[in-house]
Amino acid sequence: MDFLEKTKGFMGDFVPSATLAIAAKAKELKAQGLDVVSMSAGEPDFDTPQVIKDACIKAIQDGKVYYTPASGLMELRQAVKEKFKRDNNIDVDVTQTCVAPGAKFSVFTAVAALCGPGDEVIIPSPYWLSYPEMVKGTGAKVVELPTRAENNYEIDPRELENAINDKTRLLILTTPSNPTGAVYRRSTLERIAEIAIRRNIMVLADEIYEKLVYDADKPHVSIASISPEMAEHTVTVNGFSKTYSMTGWRLGYLCAPKWLAKKIIAFQSHTTSNATTFAQWGALAAINGEADADVEVMRKEFAKRRDLIYDLVSKIDGIKCIRPQGAFYLLCDISSFGLDSEEFCTRLLEEKLMAAIPCWSFGAEGNIRLSYACSEANIREAVKRLAEFCASLRK
Repeated sequence: MDFLEKTKGFMGDFVPSATLAIAAKAKELKAQGLDVVSMSAGEPDFDTPQVIKDACIKAIQDGKVYYTPASGLMELRQAVKEKFKRDNNIDVDVTQTCVAPGAKFSVFTAVAALCGPGDEVIIPSPYWLSYPEMVKGTGAKVVELPTRAENNYEIDPRELENAINDKTRLLILTTPSNPTGAVYRRSTLERIAEIAIRRNIMVLADEIYEKLVYDADKPHVSIASISPEMAEHTVTVNGFSKTYSMTGWRLGYLCAPKWLAKKIIAFQSHTTSNATTFAQWGALAAINGEADADVEVMRKEFAKRRDLIYDLVSKIDGIKCIRPQGAFYLLCDISSFGLDSEEFCTRLLEEKLMAAIPCWSFGAEGNIRLSYACSEANIREAVKRLAEFCASLRK
């Protein structure tokens, strides 16, 4: 038995998600009756728009509860194709699309279909903590590419060029970013695209926060839209969780070059069959624009919260942060306090009953992540407790 317990495959040594662990601990304390305020969860605090729920309920009532093709309902895939053209200026055939049980799974299927032992995947840091685990799960090697706050946490193209070698298969690019909230400038994307095409590597563009951008001078740009050549070097991943507040529905989608889309669909056919059928009918209502008014209400509210939390946190002595342009996260540099991010967040939760995410697992030790996907009252109380905690560390 000891021998068996020590064996492991590529996917047998994942590190549990720090975000889920902190959120679980906060919920546990709250269940004990303690007054916990949390800024840890990466999910909107809005309900799913009613028109989406109605479409799902109707699908159940109409008996649409059986298998679909592994790649998703054809009606939804067609709508995804049209969405990519309409919103992102990415022109693809419907056969290049795939609907999955969550954008997270879409990211993994793309990595798994493309990479394996001996390959290298470049991941700019700070990064979403699941990317390295997914890469390691395929047997490929993670190559971290640090970014800097003074450059809006965007890749330095010269450093990207130097990180690429004959083993490089993929660059994972996230804009808007979790955890930094940064939105890439078109000029930077154009330089990355030139390098990717010339050096013949793929780019996985995770655009799950695409609709949650707040500044007119920092619009979302899909790197696959830079040129037809770049589209052939890009997997674009998106989903319904963040834009439509559908986190528990587990629905994502992607588009990829035909040769890679075939591999991704085949992989998915053997791992999950299809995403939940009736949920896909709800997603169809979403992507066809029936909830656009609700989405804009949420986006405007997040924009107000962004301004509020940035203004409040910027005033805390010892914390440094940049003003996020998208998503709903604020990355805070807490290195001046002499604690690592794990100890900082553990003590913050224990002493002030305030939950934040330590960013060691995001490739950003010395930082914590605050999610402002919560009410204004919650933001004000959480930042108040954070300020008190920081002040106590200064004594």
